[in-house]
Amino acid sequence: MFTVAALYHFTRFEDPAALRAPLAALCEAEGVCGTLLLAAEGINGTIAGPRNGIDAVLAHIRALPGCAGLEWKESTAAAKPFARMKVRLKQEIVTMGQPGVDPRASVGHYVEPAEWNALISAPDVAVIDTRNDYEVAIGTFAGAVDPETESFRDFPAWWAANRDRFHNKRIAMFCTGGIRCEKSTNWLLSQGVEEVYHLKGGILKYLEEVPEQDSLWQGECFVFDRRVSVGHGLTEGPHILCHACRRPILPEDRARPEYEEGVACHLCVDETSEADKTRFRERQKQIALARARGESHLAD
Repeated sequence: MFTVAALYHFTRFEDPAALRAPLAALCEAEGVCGTLLLAAEGINGTIAGPRNGIDAVLAHIRALPGCAGLEWKESTAAAKPFARMKVRLKQEIVTMGQPGVDPRASVGHYVEPAEWNALISAPDVAVIDTRNDYEVAIGTFAGAVDPETESFRDFPAWWAANRDRFHNKRIAMFCTGGIRCEKSTNWLLSQGVEEVYHLKGGILKYLEEVPEQDSLWQGECFVFDRRVSVGHGLTEGPHILCHACRRPILPEDRARPEYEEGVACHLCVDETSEADKTRFRERQKQIALARARGESHLAD
């Protein structure tokens, strides 16, 4: 059983590049896999590995400048959820593309999972899902507004075009682990919205702490690893990933006529050209050959 830790922390790293190599070396030594992003604004990512390895990496991160207060969400996976370990340097640890956004300056009111249901059930509250459209498609909170954004970069433009819909409303926002809401609530405050709230710990913390019989969550929560989705209690969900478009689909979707492993699914079959599909088929062939040799392929 693998321990999975999802984490983020906003702090000021004067030289994030200097932090990369020691962190990557420790992860490799401890048998930890996943992705960690480093930027001047902090750290973000999800890692998985043996209990002792995860503890060692978390202790290392907490010792980084300004990271003593690091919080993370834990779950488990029966199979290795990532193929390898990547520590990458980025301009932002979650890309919104708004230079003035700074969650260290101000964010919305944090709402504990146990208090979330009461807030989003209030008639003067508008609930907004800040995740991408393909994530929202497999699960969200009852009554939540779906901005139908393909990327978090699209959120500021969506808000500018739709803000009049939320006149005289309190705004409650949520995302997978909480990091998008740190930026989106700061953005809304800068746009003059007075009462902004967000789910502390995100959907993952809600699904961990709120009993299913009391839950207002509907469906599954998309996660960015080989589990693809999780449900209440953070148990692994039924979804698999279409390796052509990287969207979640259900196992029964493989029986649809549009499905071809690694090449297309019913969601993306009309989005790619025949040249694309030919290229995907060659990639899938190489993946199959690697599996037959007992090896992993970079695209697998």
